[in-house]
Amino acid sequence: MVLNPSQRLKLDDSDDKLFYYSPRFVTHVDEGFIQQLTDLYRQKLQPNTRIFDMMSSWVSHLPPELEFSHIEGHGLNSEELARNPRLDHYFVQNLNENPQLPLPNQDFDAVLNCVSVQYIQYPEAVFSEIHRILKPGGVAIISFSNRMFFQKAIQIWRDASEERRVELVKRYFTSVPGFTTPEIIINKSIAPNFLQWLGVPGGDPFYAVIASRLD
Repeated sequence: MVLNPSQRLKLDDSDDKLFYYSPRFVTHVDEGFIQQLTDLYRQKLQPNTRIFDMMSSWVSHLPPELEFSHIEGHGLNSEELARNPRLDHYFVQNLNENPQLPLPNQDFDAVLNCVSVQYIQYPEAVFSEIHRILKPGGVAIISFSNRMFFQKAIQIWRDASEERRVELVKRYFTSVPGFTTPEIIINKSIAPNFLQWLGVPGGDPFYAVIASRLD
C-alpha cells in the first residue's frame, strides 16, 4: 500500500457529501494556473475522443475550440455538475466511500483530475480504476497547486512540501502496474520575469503529473 492508515486521515472526518452539499461557483486557482492547464489540455488531448473529468465542478478548463465525442463528469455536487456546459453526462459519487467507478473497461481516451487529488483517501484503488477505464495509450492528467480545503485534505498531503506532493502523485501512478513513467510539469512562478523583478508575486504554482496506460 502507498499510504498507511494515519496518512489517510482528515481533520474533518465528517461525510464529504455534507461538506460539498452547497455549490461553490468559484474557481479554486488563479487565471494563470487555469491558462496553463488549458494549454496543457490543448497539447495532450485529441479532438473527437472520450474524456472522463473526475472530481469535476461547474467548469472543466478545456480548450474551447476542441470538440470531444463525449465528456463524462463526476463530482460531489450535482448543481455544480449540471452547470458545466462541457459535460455530456455526469454522476455523483463519493470516491472515499466507494472508489469503484460505474464505467466500462477501456472506455476513455483521457482521465482528468484538477485540484482534487489531495482529497483522495484511497489513491491505490482510485488510480487502479483510472487505469481500468483508460484505453491503451490513453492519458491521465493530474493537476494541482498549493491550495486546498485544509480540513478535507489527507494528512500526508497536509504535512508534505510541494515537491513531496509531486512525488506522492508519482507514487500513486507507479503503484499501479501498466502506466508509463510519469511526466512531471512544475512551474512555481508564472509572472513574467520583469514583473518578478519588480516584486510582483508569481501567482499560483502549477503542478501536473501525467501518465498513459500501456498497451
